[in-house]
Amino acid sequence: MQWLNKTALVLVIIGAINWLLVGLFQWDLVTTLLGGDTVRNSSLLSRIIYTLVGISGLYLIPWLFRERLKVDQNQ
Repeated sequence: MQWLNKTALVLVIIGAINWLLVGLFQWDLVTTLLGGDTVRNSSLLSRIIYTLVGISGLYLIPWLFRERLKVDQNQ
């Protein structure tokens, strides 16, 4: 079940980084990779929220290695 948690966390982080790019640059990485209109026109408030979601995703990156760090500290 741990692989499912890690996979879900990776997907959340990728999504958050994509929202960060939308918030800061109005550019959608996922759409660029998979096809479609890559520029999003958004209000200032929505861009602020996208940016906060993206920063939160960056904050979660260390959680991918959290269990590994606990094991290393116990040795």
